[in-house]
Amino acid sequence: MEVFVRNIPDQGTEKQLKKIFQSCFKEFRIDVFECHKLRSRGCALLTIPDRKKAELFLAAYAAPTNRKLLYMTRPMYCSKSKNEPDKFLLQTLQKEAKDKAVKGTAASGSTGRSEREFGYNIMSCGLWDYHGSDLVFVAHFQSMRRGSIMFGKKAMALLMDPTSAESFRHRLDFPFSSMQSITIGSHQEPSLTFTLSEAPRIYKEEVQDQELANTLRALSLHIAWQDKPKVSKRIRITSISKAHGGIVGSCFVYRVLLSDVRGVHRIKSLLREGKELPPSVPWPTSVISPKYDFDSQMAQLISVLHSECDSLDFGIKFQVQRLAQNGYLAPTRVIELLPEIIRMFYRSGGSTSVDALRRLFKQIPFAGPETTAEVFTVESLSKVLCNNEKASIAERSFTLNHAKQYSHICPVYRATVTPTGTYLEGPEPETMNRVLRKYSKLTDCFLRVSFLDEDSEPVRFDRFVSLEEIYHSRFKDVLEGSINIAGRYYEFLGFSHSALRDQSCWFSCPFECDGYELNARAIIAKLGDFSTIRSPAKCAARIGQAFSDTNGSVKLPVTAVGALPDVERNGRVFSDGCATFSSDILERIWHDYAPARGLNPTLFQVRIAGAKGMISLDSRLEGEILFLRPSMIKFTGSDIYDIEICGSGARPLPMYLNRQYIKIMEDLGVEPEVFMELQNDAVDQLRQTTVSPLNASSFIRRNNIGKAARLPWFIKKLYYLGLTFLEDPFLRNTIELAVLIQLRELKHRSRILIEKGVTLYGIMDETGYLPEGTIYACTDNDVILGRVTIARAPALHPGDIQLVTAIDVPDNSPLTALNNCVVFSQYGKRDLPSQLSGGDLDGDLYNVIWDTRLQPKFVVGPAEYPRVSPKDIERPVEKKDMTDHFILFMENDQLGRLATLHVQLADQKERGTHDPDCIKLAEMHSTAVDFSKTGIPVEMAQCPQYRRFRPDFQAPGPHVKIEKDLKVVDGRPSENTDEDDEDIVTALDPGTSKYRYYESHKVLGRLYRAIDETDFLADIQKHARNSNISDTSGGTMIGRLWDYVVNETRLVQWVHHRDWARDIKEAYEAITLDTMYSSSPHSIHPLTELEVFVGTVLGKSGGLQTRRLREASVSMKEKFERDIAFTVECIVKGPNGEREEALERSIACLSVALEEATDSLVKVGKLVSFRYVAAAICLRELEGFQKLAASSFLT
Repeated sequence: MEVFVRNIPDQGTEKQLKKIFQSCFKEFRIDVFECHKLRSRGCALLTIPDRKKAELFLAAYAAPTNRKLLYMTRPMYCSKSKNEPDKFLLQTLQKEAKDKAVKGTAASGSTGRSEREFGYNIMSCGLWDYHGSDLVFVAHFQSMRRGSIMFGKKAMALLMDPTSAESFRHRLDFPFSSMQSITIGSHQEPSLTFTLSEAPRIYKEEVQDQELANTLRALSLHIAWQDKPKVSKRIRITSISKAHGGIVGSCFVYRVLLSDVRGVHRIKSLLREGKELPPSVPWPTSVISPKYDFDSQMAQLISVLHSECDSLDFGIKFQVQRLAQNGYLAPTRVIELLPEIIRMFYRSGGSTSVDALRRLFKQIPFAGPETTAEVFTVESLSKVLCNNEKASIAERSFTLNHAKQYSHICPVYRATVTPTGTYLEGPEPETMNRVLRKYSKLTDCFLRVSFLDEDSEPVRFDRFVSLEEIYHSRFKDVLEGSINIAGRYYEFLGFSHSALRDQSCWFSCPFECDGYELNARAIIAKLGDFSTIRSPAKCAARIGQAFSDTNGSVKLPVTAVGALPDVERNGRVFSDGCATFSSDILERIWHDYAPARGLNPTLFQVRIAGAKGMISLDSRLEGEILFLRPSMIKFTGSDIYDIEICGSGARPLPMYLNRQYIKIMEDLGVEPEVFMELQNDAVDQLRQTTVSPLNASSFIRRNNIGKAARLPWFIKKLYYLGLTFLEDPFLRNTIELAVLIQLRELKHRSRILIEKGVTLYGIMDETGYLPEGTIYACTDNDVILGRVTIARAPALHPGDIQLVTAIDVPDNSPLTALNNCVVFSQYGKRDLPSQLSGGDLDGDLYNVIWDTRLQPKFVVGPAEYPRVSPKDIERPVEKKDMTDHFILFMENDQLGRLATLHVQLADQKERGTHDPDCIKLAEMHSTAVDFSKTGIPVEMAQCPQYRRFRPDFQAPGPHVKIEKDLKVVDGRPSENTDEDDEDIVTALDPGTSKYRYYESHKVLGRLYRAIDETDFLADIQKHARNSNISDTSGGTMIGRLWDYVVNETRLVQWVHHRDWARDIKEAYEAITLDTMYSSSPHSIHPLTELEVFVGTVLGKSGGLQTRRLREASVSMKEKFERDIAFTVECIVKGPNGEREEALERSIACLSVALEEATDSLVKVGKLVSFRYVAAAICLRELEGFQKLAASSFLT
């Protein structure tokens, strides 16, 4: 019910009003309500979700009763509103009331706001160091400006008061997730010192009524946080001052001297009580000033590397600079360590030295009270380097062979540019592109540069914060300038389409090739002729073709390339982006392109010279011929006619529903119960996975977990031997983590696998056989027939999903030679691909569904958006134009925001995706998709109006958090936390208000609430631990497996392979450890071995994965699969590449893995996964040995 309140003083605030009603409503047990004061009208609206309670309130306080509500001394009058309350506000309040009832009504034990704010007199930034054995804080920057620190729920804010000459104050935000520890000083020296893993977010805030605040402060009068000057403007900046700017990116220790000694005791109590706060340690510390400022130290280090270390390989210089620049060691300590590094280089060479240095990054702990001074001495660091050197030499043969095994992979150096610093990473293995392939011996002259926030995520859009300085000063200066690494100056080169969306690009430094010195401009000139292109976005996209990841290249004679006209009708290009090749070309590809061997794909997504698109087999063509169409050719002037392969139709891809598809299908008449049934089946399959070894084997095979290690086969084999993965903690956790990740994909993304569905590349029917409205869809083993649903992601318009008829073709048709593709007709008024979210045939994937339950009851016409012409600058495009476009895209990429808003409004509107507001958002989304190629951003002023109420399925992250040991904890606020208490730090942000959530009654809401992660995981873990499966003979599962192997191989001699096995184990664990660090979102915090083994990056919080984390998981899984495949090859083929004695080597590996425990590593612990890789290979080889023995016995 909505209640109208009048006679409110204009000076009254909404917060004060809400407090009055909170007190009054206790009598009526009204715990949840909304209070909205109407500006300058002396009245307000109350929304109460429980109508009966609202009527009781009105019966007591509405006229003509004598009970009065007073605002100070002024009576307020209440009556029932003439209007019905907002539907979604009411649903939101009902959900909040329900959540509060479930949570309970325990008395609030939250810490008061006043006890979370503390004044300080001095703020310093610097590094921990040691004088002898004593810990000291080295202050590289100090500010005497007074201020205060505030402990919020998720972050701490440090506010620096304005000076008398300005109206701006500075603010530094420290997320608790980035705090390693808090060191609390003594009462004699009341200080707080924060050790961070990343730089803080820094703002400049313009405040109102600052004169009054300064007067009160001058009179030593306390200002309550609620009454602090209001912020009218907030600007994200890179540093507090020029001096601070020189250190902010590398000095991650901040210290404040409290203005009140009593604050020490209060802070200790606060840190003890707050479970969300970082760990603290009491420790008196002294402060010293450095002999030389940090900037000078860094400049000296780079100068030494450039001028005095000519003989050192660049890779070593890179790692040395990284030690200081990334904040691992002080520059002076790195300079002191340099002589030992040089001696190591002369002893063991460049690759060993680089490897030893890279291992050092994983071994350096955070300096502070819990770390002894000895760890950071030059002698100690030199000893660690020497041990690393020996380990690297022992594994050298494996490392060298591993690097040569994959021709499409090369090491790439990386840099991450944030608002405060530039951080060096790598080199890491990455897929080749045309430029890297062309200069394959000079890959260290190229640098992949990402522009991200301090937490390695994109800088987040906030309409209340100006990011002008970050984009147009900090990032722009780097893009137009250079990055100095050991005297090499890397400058902007270009970016691919996918890199642009990831906010990364390529830089290069000048180098000599074939007698010519090449800089960035010369490299681009050699790629092709771009002089006629007048659009910066289009030019960047064309150059970006050379930076597309390609898994391999096949040599192609220029004479083999022919021209084919496009098929055009009604102003539409039906053949947009696709062409054909002959059988002889296919044979050449199968021979030269390793991923095609054994799979025999017949169509490929390619880059050829200035062309891009799909090429497919046309069995009618004779000789070596490959055709290109005009729609494929994007630029001319390239002299490289190799077939560079981005992807192929090697196998059919699975088809998953998503929230966009489900919502459109619901609006097209598909029954909600269909989706509920599909999800329930998927959840049941996940539950069965954890209790049945055979189901577990099938599950991890489908999800490509441990494929190279034969893990699916291994789990099945254990079952046949009377053993089970449920008895082994590591294997059980592997399955449970993989299952939980899939459960989260179901709950939070509605990603439901459709068995009667497939994802395929699209091409055009070159034979002209298919009539309008039909397709030919084929997989490896089948041709899909009948009425099917077809779509392409992303889908926002209801016409993005269509119905077509899938037909077969005659036996003699060239189309029968194809597999794993969907072929579209070349007839009709409009080509079908363009009707499906504006698709084409240059490599787009299409979803084909023949599950009749998912067929729409009706379809609507496809979207028809006006084509946006690329921005034309009417002159040749220069480097600055492309960097301007890069910045513009980072600033204005609204794709995710529009998609999220579309889902929100589609849930709220009666007509769903058919509503005009949703249609408008679909059009804006289409413009945003094309922004990268047109240079024209979407106009957000056209965005439909919306309120800050979202359906519950859009709530951020799961309440269930996965901790590193696979313990699952409830991430919801505890009963002692009052959620109504405003976050003291969040309250500093002007105009911001958090989203609130209601229970959606549409199918997406029902799907979301049908899955309870906590109950699901509790059930499967209880079953696993309570199952009566333990062998009565005792011992571990892996121990009993070893007994079985020993018993079956009594006559096999394998002990002489132990040294080789030990080297394999050490190499495997070194590679695994490297992946744990290199694939982590923050290189200081390694992933767990379990995350790497499963192939998923959980992130800092253990919550829902972001898009970047999902993409990082895919890359990590691919890399680790290659690493395991290499390890398996070493075990099976041995040092000479021969399979002889493969069984013996595998037994030796299993023996070493079980008997020689790995030392516990800093931040990581003991690694154990090698024993399971070795066990799987050993059982595989043993099975072959047993079959051979049985065969010999029979003969």
